[in-house]
Amino acid sequence: MARLPRLVLAGQPHLLIQRALDQQAIFLDEQDLARLIEVLRMGLADERVQLHAYALRTHEIQLLATPAAPQSLARLMQTIGRRYVVAFNHRHGRSGTLWNGRFSAAAVEPGEPLLTAMSWVEQSGDTVEATSAAHHLGHRRDPLITDPSAYWSLGNTPFAREAAWRDRLMGGIAEAQAARLRRAARGGWAFGSPGFISAAGAHGRPAAPRAPGRPPRHQPLI
Repeated sequence: MARLPRLVLAGQPHLLIQRALDQQAIFLDEQDLARLIEVLRMGLADERVQLHAYALRTHEIQLLATPAAPQSLARLMQTIGRRYVVAFNHRHGRSGTLWNGRFSAAAVEPGEPLLTAMSWVEQSGDTVEATSAAHHLGHRRDPLITDPSAYWSLGNTPFAREAAWRDRLMGGIAEAQAARLRRAARGGWAFGSPGFISAAGAHGRPAAPRAPGRPPRHQPLI
């Protein structure tokens, strides 16, 4: 079966996942990590992509971003491939790609689904080396981040928003929601309400997997 084209909607948030090849490390030390963050900053500016949350993990990159144009996300990831991977290979005496195939992406509905995706990305784990959680918790100002309106709606003051976000991260998200989000990203499906998924599917590419089984046969009109 031919691979479906990637579903990218200009002006809508997307969850991007780029996995490492054979579980190898994407960065080996602080210098590598600083270079990756700088390349990400340049790519966001060059391709007019707003970044809402990120987690740079040892074996995986997770980004929650809104592109200005449908091709902006692919160009952003190409920038990382050209500028970062080349520098990483040169520094560590290696060759070839770092990535396990192309990146995956899911269009995410603004509002509560976006907040769910943000909290999933920012929840800490043993393999997290850099995350945007510190920004949303008020520990530091992250120049990479553009806060979405859904985050601003959490409170009328920075303190209220940061406290609400702290409660979200501490509470986590349901395991079923996390599995659905990762499945959407890896399959290239939309994540959100049925109405959002239906509207996303009107762009010429399915936004959700088809139900199992054959479609019903229509009886001929007499």
